Amino acid sequence: MLTVFKRIFKVGFQNFWRNGWLSTATVSVMVLALSVVLGVLLALVLSQALILNLQDKIDVSVYFKKGTIEEDIKKIQNDLLAKSEVKSVKYTSESDALEKFKEKHKENQIIIQSLSELDENPLEASLDIKATAPEKFTAIVSFLENKKYEEMINKVSYYENKEVIDRLTSVTSAIRKIGIAISLALAIVAILVSFNTIRIAIYTLRDEINIMRLVGATNWFVRGPFVVEGILYGAVSAIVTVAIFYPIVLFVAPYTDSIFPGSDLVGYYQVNLLRLWIILAVFGIAIGVIGGMIAMRRYLRV
Repeated sequence: MLTVFKRIFKVGFQNFWRNGWLSTATVSVMVLALSVVLGVLLALVLSQALILNLQDKIDVSVYFKKGTIEEDIKKIQNDLLAKSEVKSVKYTSESDALEKFKEKHKENQIIIQSLSELDENPLEASLDIKATAPEKFTAIVSFLENKKYEEMINKVSYYENKEVIDRLTSVTSAIRKIGIAISLALAIVAILVSFNTIRIAIYTLRDEINIMRLVGATNWFVRGPFVVEGILYGAVSAIVTVAIFYPIVLFVAPYTDSIFPGSDLVGYYQVNLLRLWIILAVFGIAIGVIGGMIAMRRYLRV
């Protein structure tokens, strides 16, 4: 059995290198197909960065009545952080709110002068809440509307911002759905192109297959070398694809990073280089092996 496997691998490697032009053509087409797959993966990363950036701009502010004790506000903050729907909660005291307001309107002397004439700070302490997803704000607001908090809370900004939150929720949902649909369509195209290329490659070797059959080779011994070739096609194509994409990523990253804030395409590519190669290799090997098996069964009647 071990001898048979050795022979199969040996013949597979020999066929891959001996049929250099055929292997080059097959790998080239598979590189194009895997480039589509890798391009889709990177596009999904960029779209996810866009979604996260949009979601990060959505928050709800809770304003507390004058005289509310800071410890009580901090307790509500801790209660919110304990909820799975909440991503972060930032506390702003009355004095901090006043300082921010002054900094924001420092060029407007009328406002600054008006503040200085007041006997007390007109601004309220607040909690700025970010949710793990926009649709989670409804549950968070319901939690804040509990009767035990109504004596402390003056206003929740959710209802004023609800329309904007709903629109952003719709946009992020649409981006996800469109991204998935395009990814599936391109992946199917890549698979069909690669399958047809593998079939053509095996069809050109039909004489060798017939000779192997005539000398008494079993079906699995005939198929084995082509399985090995399919593995080589997939692995080599994945290596070439990630190598080609690296300078492309370096070139487009400044543009994508400005359009999709927080994406850091180069950093993602460098950190996940091995993972991306594994994904492409598995995809390519699966196409090479399955496509080869189907081609041999349908067209060569092995």
